[in-house]
Amino acid sequence: MRTTRTFMLASAVLLAGTFTAHADINIAVNGPMTGGEAAFGDQMKRGAEMAVADINAKGGVLGQKLKLFVGDDACDPKQAVAVANKSASDKVVFVAGHFCSSSSIPASDVYHEAGIIQISPASTNPLLTEKGRWNVFRTCGRDDQQGTVAGNFIADKFKGKKVAILHDKTAYGKGLADETKKQLNKRGVTEAMYEAYNKGDKDFKALVSKMQGAKIDVIYVGGYHQEAGLIIRQSHDQGYKPQLISGDALVTDEYWKIAGPAGEGTLMTFSPDPRRNKEAAGVVAAFKKANYDPEGYTLYTYAAIQAWVNAVNQVKSTDGKKVADALKAGKHNTVLGAIGFDKKGDVTGADYVFYRWKGGKYDYN
Repeated sequence: MRTTRTFMLASAVLLAGTFTAHADINIAVNGPMTGGEAAFGDQMKRGAEMAVADINAKGGVLGQKLKLFVGDDACDPKQAVAVANKSASDKVVFVAGHFCSSSSIPASDVYHEAGIIQISPASTNPLLTEKGRWNVFRTCGRDDQQGTVAGNFIADKFKGKKVAILHDKTAYGKGLADETKKQLNKRGVTEAMYEAYNKGDKDFKALVSKMQGAKIDVIYVGGYHQEAGLIIRQSHDQGYKPQLISGDALVTDEYWKIAGPAGEGTLMTFSPDPRRNKEAAGVVAAFKKANYDPEGYTLYTYAAIQAWVNAVNQVKSTDGKKVADALKAGKHNTVLGAIGFDKKGDVTGADYVFYRWKGGKYDYN
């Protein structure tokens, strides 16, 4: 009887050890799965799902499969903190997220305390990485880079024109508008109007009339695709056709659905299209075979997971600080190409170009 019990106990220990060795590694993609920015949440989710499927098909990470959790913050700061806490309770070791800077910044405090690596594919407000958190990274550029490109472009291409700068009061929108304004002013251009609106506003007729009365030639919008689309559509409805310029929050086909033909000629800044990268060719083909075009931040999310996996494999551990050191130590092969991170966690070599909307599609030369 004693021998039987000893055998059973030994077997249980062996089985428990076997189970632990093959337990899943929990990661998450957290972003706006519902709400006004849900189109971007869908991009992130699809990118994460494809990355996890591809990695697991090749054997996973450290001999274990990745298990993906999906968190919905609806681009709301308070909800983002709740989602971050849920990730911590789920024993997540890595988060690809969030989308909105106003979500990523407060959520980063939770991840820092929990020792979770956070790589945002989309949050561009400089404060995200300026807080000095060892665990925070991004695969996208920053608003001070994007704003500099936009400010120089407007100063060079629209000399003598009246410029209005609008923003939606969010960390992203106001941050981008202010960086663009800063560069314009540095170039000796003073904006004719600087106005704020509320994210979620639908009626811009009064604002449009004010700009039309002031004979504004160029409208720069620091904000998201919904409001930008409504502003230009309602401008055209009033017989007023200014040049609309904005940032990377317009990289979704949803913009054209809102703006319609009034969106023709809209200019926006975004990084060079990763769908054109030779490193992304196979992944892009797989997405298109599934009848999905991996636009916007789809591949930036895929790349965030690739970079994390590469660092984990290098240090043979999911320990946050070890992985963070590996992320900053060298280059990581991704669908964005070989990327690295500086000591703040910003991706190195980030660049912005101008895209133009034409016939319902956006592209750059």
